[in-house]
Amino acid sequence: MADEEPPRKRRVRYRGTHPRAFHEKYKELNPDQYQADTRKVIERGQTPAGTHRPIMVGEILKALDPKPGDVGVDATLGFGGHSERLLRRILPGGHLHGLDVDPLEMPRTEERLRGLGYTAEQFTAHRMNFAGIGSVRAMADRGFDFIMADLGVSSMQIDNPARGFTFKAQGPLDLRLNPSHGRPASSLIKSCSEDDLAMMLIENSDEPFAEEIARAIRSRRDSMETTLQLADAVRAALKHKDKEEVGVSLQRTFQAFRIAVNDEFGSLDRLLAMLPRCLAPGGRVAILSFHSGEDRRVKKSFQAYTRAGIFANAVRDPIRPSAEERRANPRSAPAKLRWATMGDRAARDDGDDAHDGDTAESGEGEA
Repeated sequence: MADEEPPRKRRVRYRGTHPRAFHEKYKELNPDQYQADTRKVIERGQTPAGTHRPIMVGEILKALDPKPGDVGVDATLGFGGHSERLLRRILPGGHLHGLDVDPLEMPRTEERLRGLGYTAEQFTAHRMNFAGIGSVRAMADRGFDFIMADLGVSSMQIDNPARGFTFKAQGPLDLRLNPSHGRPASSLIKSCSEDDLAMMLIENSDEPFAEEIARAIRSRRDSMETTLQLADAVRAALKHKDKEEVGVSLQRTFQAFRIAVNDEFGSLDRLLAMLPRCLAPGGRVAILSFHSGEDRRVKKSFQAYTRAGIFANAVRDPIRPSAEERRANPRSAPAKLRWATMGDRAARDDGDDAHDGDTAESGEGEA
């Protein structure tokens, strides 16, 4: 008896003529099957659900100048948009290491890159926080020819309500890049005093209404379990502000707690500390940041290494997305790119070894 065909799975039904909820956007979630529909979404200046549009690709390639035979690192693999373009430049003979802390998205990205023909000899995926880049350094004899990091959260994470990153839809108040590590934002918020909450909002997002928002969140702490409950608290705190101001504060609030939950500033500091020991002589680094706290750290680090003679040079002012890119992809608007070049002498290994333990401190290691 022949095997019976499995029942055909019906697509998700939705009201009206266009899907609104993330899980209903079946065409966008299957871009290979519905390329024309996906192209229309991009032409509207939007990012198709479940994907991510790499930012400032041309500027990053110019800064890193990857060549055939280079060995490099994409410290924030994400959807793999930057990695795909880097791989094209370093082959034949090169190798790219892709780092990502997200256990849900990284396997999909690796599968996608393998499907494009990139083999294990050309590309290696590591499930780890980029703070532990020192553990990958041993795989490059003379150090890496380039390192890049895109510090923004990917659209796949932001748009999926189940990940708890968006204030626009109901979801668990999580905000963890790795849902299996650490504690969610809901738990963190409940354990904080009003002053602690206000300080997070100020330090992590420069929120001007930090005290008002902290007071509202603290008063509702026992019911702070979902993204919409946090959003409602922010709106209640700013009920006399105009809609645009409230929208910006919502973005800042979610950003501030995401940074705190994932110790993003601490991870960035550890990555910056490891750069001299990971880059080959003449190697290049490019870091894409999205808010002032990140950019300040990158700027000061690059300046210090340049003054010390470790970096041969560094960009003086950050490079911003072109007007054309900002129109085509509004999510690129806050991006700032800084790059630097390692000096010709090899990095010393006789310095402070404290950073060698950063993989454990970051809470993430290779899978």
